[in-house]
Amino acid sequence: MVNEVLLKDLCYIDNNFEYKDDLKGKTFFVTGATGLVGSLFVKALAMMNERNHMNMRIIALVRNTKKAEDIFSDFMSEECGLNILAGDVTDDGIVDKVGCELPDVDINYIIHGACITTSKIMVEQPVDTIRTSIYGTENMLELARKYNADKMIYLSSMEMYGTVDSASVTEDRLGYVNLANVRSCYPESKRMCECMCTSYAKQYGVNVCSARLAQTFGPGIFPTENRIFAQFAKSVIRKENIVLHTRGLSEGNYCYTTDVILALLLLLIKGQKGESYNVVNEACHTTIADMAKMVCHNIADDDIEVEFDLPEDIATYGYAPDVKLKLCGDKLKELGFTATVGLEEAYRRLIAYMKTSNMC
Repeated sequence: MVNEVLLKDLCYIDNNFEYKDDLKGKTFFVTGATGLVGSLFVKALAMMNERNHMNMRIIALVRNTKKAEDIFSDFMSEECGLNILAGDVTDDGIVDKVGCELPDVDINYIIHGACITTSKIMVEQPVDTIRTSIYGTENMLELARKYNADKMIYLSSMEMYGTVDSASVTEDRLGYVNLANVRSCYPESKRMCECMCTSYAKQYGVNVCSARLAQTFGPGIFPTENRIFAQFAKSVIRKENIVLHTRGLSEGNYCYTTDVILALLLLLIKGQKGESYNVVNEACHTTIADMAKMVCHNIADDDIEVEFDLPEDIATYGYAPDVKLKLCGDKLKELGFTATVGLEEAYRRLIAYMKTSNMC
């Protein structure tokens, strides 16, 4: 049975996406489908399909079919239209494999989210991080080209901006990325992938755009999730102090999961070829330290507090460098997007989901 908190969010997405008729009978190809954003996008489509009888087909490309079957166990009915396909986006023959295993399928929409997102792995396996990004994106662009897809969305990241000297960062402002820092393998590969998307749009006419996601969280996270938002939520549930291993000076840009999925759906319909879009709730901009204090005060009612435990060598933890970055969401707003869930409400829903899922 679908978690009640998540179910409410999925129904909200269905009720508030106004272009459902444009998706009827379409086939979706989703990579990174066992990640947070990818899995929620698949679940949202499956729920939409089941509730509205839209005859959509959803193909989730995954490396671990058992993991995928566990994640999507409540979305495997015929009405949901979900199909799990085993494969790796970096494989040389993945485009041909899709054609062989799905010979009678026209792929209309591609959501490409497969990449390495764990900082520790980025630091320990920077070459693998780059290869997964570059080769995987090239393969998906070739897939979009082969099938003449209606639209491909590349899931990029706000980290691609680097260090920007600007009060509000629009999509045309790129900052400095220190290539001597091994963790730069992630933002730099994101930049290259976006450049590849722009190039495929220009040279081959592939209808692709990039979504530069802010930090995304909400119901649907996995028990293994260990990013800051999950750590803060667990501290509230366990009534333990929040312990920061940095000074928390980095400015975070956040967006609730339902807002992100609705933004991606909107980009499928209205995103312009070769363009990039910030996906963010500008009202949810804060430093990590201030967010920690907000959680302690507003969510935990001051039952817990913030502690600082600073290691001698922060770099060994794989933390991103302190950044001062405030994303501007105007470009996406011009397409009709409005973020609706604030940071405090996002935490309340996340914690409710974690409690009802017995995640702590």
